[in-house]
Amino acid sequence: MNSKLTQYALLSGVAYFCCMAAAHFFGIKIPVLFIYYDTPFYTYQDKIISFAVCAYVALFYSASKHRDVALNAIVVLTLTVAGLSSINMSETLIGLLKEGQTTLPYWLQTCTIAFYLMVLIGCYYKDGKKP
Repeated sequence: MNSKLTQYALLSGVAYFCCMAAAHFFGIKIPVLFIYYDTPFYTYQDKIISFAVCAYVALFYSASKHRDVALNAIVVLTLTVAGLSSINMSETLIGLLKEGQTTLPYWLQTCTIAFYLMVLIGCYYKDGKKP
């Protein structure tokens, strides 16, 4: 069983991903909700992202209720951080940036998600230590 802290940590992910899905659906380019907020985009791609993020919402909600699903949420978020890191280092992204523009804002957002991931791992590990 997840502790209350772990449940709240996972439910905060539900809230975050709901906001992210809404931001992408409506094209509201707010940093943190829209990681690559200042790059060119196509509206249809953001609609697809918004629907895909709904899977994160369902996964994190299920994980908050069922400990055996929590590890799946952690794995998926780990892959997300790895994917974002890969994009941040890609020549394709760098080619989209204007002169003098850096990838620092994207890395800060990726690190924020990685920090959240570490919190989830810590909660999951702590809950596993309980008798």
